[in-house]
Amino acid sequence: MLFRGIHPSEPSKASVVTVIIGFFLMGAAFYGFIELAEDVMEDEKFAVDQAVSNLTAALSTPGLDQFMGTVTELGSVWWITVGSAVTLVYLAFFSKTSRWLWVFFLVNMIGISALTKGLKLLFERQRPEVLEQYDGVGYSFPSGHSSGAMAFYGFLIYLTVISPLHKKWKWTINGLLTALIILIAASRTFIGVHYFTDIAAGIALGLGWLLICIASLEMMMWRRRRNDQSSERQTMSS
Repeated sequence: MLFRGIHPSEPSKASVVTVIIGFFLMGAAFYGFIELAEDVMEDEKFAVDQAVSNLTAALSTPGLDQFMGTVTELGSVWWITVGSAVTLVYLAFFSKTSRWLWVFFLVNMIGISALTKGLKLLFERQRPEVLEQYDGVGYSFPSGHSSGAMAFYGFLIYLTVISPLHKKWKWTINGLLTALIILIAASRTFIGVHYFTDIAAGIALGLGWLLICIASLEMMMWRRRRNDQSSERQTMSS
């Protein structure tokens, strides 16, 4: 856990800063999503969507197109589902960490799937282009690849942070996972199945939900440690 080893009654400065930053990012993510959602609901056109579309068209090459088509599959429903199943089995049966990790991971993945599908049906935004080859079907806002990648790979980043790996490996793995999230999101605009604002909303939604799940897990574990320490003190005093 992030705050493992920290006494519940004496939080360190680092833990307080971590909590503050976490809640700030959570609030910023949901604020950004709500701002975009309001404009999409009013069917507004975004200059940034056209600007990004023009940029990706200018950068397009056969090799880059093929690369982005491959990258986008790493955020597809089938890939995230298989990856989630493997991660779930590992956390539930092989990991030596808290059993609650697999529970909150499951809540994280089921929740982001339900939220994304529900919001797509709510906003009913049409895609700039329909491409079944790259899962570019259905409604556009928010991007499911972006929200799913943020929730799944973001939780892997969290698992890496709380793992006993050397700091050098943590930075390397999490750097690669972060780059992968960005590339998956960018690929959806690059292959033309999403607007940039779909991507931004998907990332914001995925980040906000991910932080809620992690914060809930950390809070529950912190309270359990506090209760355990309180029970130990009562036992010793008696």
